[in-house]
Amino acid sequence: MSAVHAAVPPGDPAPSNRWARALREILVGDWLVGVIAVLLAVLVGSILIAATAPEVQQAAGYFFARPGDTVAAIWDAMSSAYANFFQGAVYNFRKPDFAEGIRPITDTLTYATPLIAAGLGVGLSFRAGLFNIGGQGQMVFGGAMGGWVGFAAAMPYGIHPAVAVIVGMLAGAVWGGIAGVLKAFTGAHEVIVTIMLNYVAVNFVFWMLSTPGLLQAPGSNNPKSPATADTAKFLLLLGPDYKLHFGFILSILATIAVWWLIERSSIGFRFRALGENQSAARTAGIDVKRTTILVMAVSGALVGLAGVDQVLGTTTSGFSKGLDSGIGFDAITVALLGRNRPWGIFAAGILFGAFKAGGYAMQPDVQVDIVTVVQSLIVLFLAAPPLIRALFGLPAPGSRRKARKAAAQQGVQA
Repeated sequence: MSAVHAAVPPGDPAPSNRWARALREILVGDWLVGVIAVLLAVLVGSILIAATAPEVQQAAGYFFARPGDTVAAIWDAMSSAYANFFQGAVYNFRKPDFAEGIRPITDTLTYATPLIAAGLGVGLSFRAGLFNIGGQGQMVFGGAMGGWVGFAAAMPYGIHPAVAVIVGMLAGAVWGGIAGVLKAFTGAHEVIVTIMLNYVAVNFVFWMLSTPGLLQAPGSNNPKSPATADTAKFLLLLGPDYKLHFGFILSILATIAVWWLIERSSIGFRFRALGENQSAARTAGIDVKRTTILVMAVSGALVGLAGVDQVLGTTTSGFSKGLDSGIGFDAITVALLGRNRPWGIFAAGILFGAFKAGGYAMQPDVQVDIVTVVQSLIVLFLAAPPLIRALFGLPAPGSRRKARKAAAQQGVQA
């Protein structure tokens, strides 16, 4: 036995094997696929930025005469775009003081707040093997009911927003629970049901906003609600000069709560068991129907919290049927990018909040639609992990375990 092997205690892997195993764990991790998906989407977005820049198009006209001008124009277009993105999403160095400079990061966190809450709801249902595509309806209905409490009820400050949050989450739970009941007792596919419930919720809220005495502002002919009462508005965390409100704290608490629910509670174990195999879960004594309804209700409650974030924190001057602002569908992307893990969703929500804040700062040099293209490409790449693994030569999850099993079987046969 060599000195190197003698120095390694029995049963402890050799240093080289230990590092090789660590490297392999990194390469097969789901998070790496997510990082590569973001980088690939940004790369394609960079190509689009360069291709649509007028300076680049002009320099490309005489590329063969002076190719350096085209390269310089591409660099100027991309560096300017990403500098504006950074200053719009993280920190603006052009401002005279620190208080003004940090405004972009507070805007990013404000945009991220409802994305995190809605992403947690969608991700929770995905972990349980259910596809909640009804974020728009749950958010609109939950936000409308929470907003109704916010402008119609008279309560002291502190109690008022708390009651509005509870009512909004209960409304979202009811709307999500409807899909759960239909799935559990009729076998209706939750994708179809939740999509149809989106239309029902949006048009139902629009009717209430258009009807005097319900959600419509008194004396108005527009389908819009009254402004949220001052006693129901979320506290501004950094003062009146910033938009960041208490809803961000609620999103942090919701992330912790969902993590504990999934990873540490018996209810979360039933959720995960349902997502792994319904037949096995039923055999283990889990009430599949009841668990299905509970999953969709909890998912809807979290998405409803996102709606309340909008009406009590972001859009307090009155809401319309479009109060979700596309967040209900963006939450699907956030959940996928976060690999349906609470803290992954939290990080993905902040990233997409940066896309929103920085995307507006890139105008007029760059069309904001390019940011939407980048978000769409992230979804596309995340939906095809085998494609990314094939392009970059990454090992598939469990490939080493399968190789060992095959080798063991060959040894037995020999």
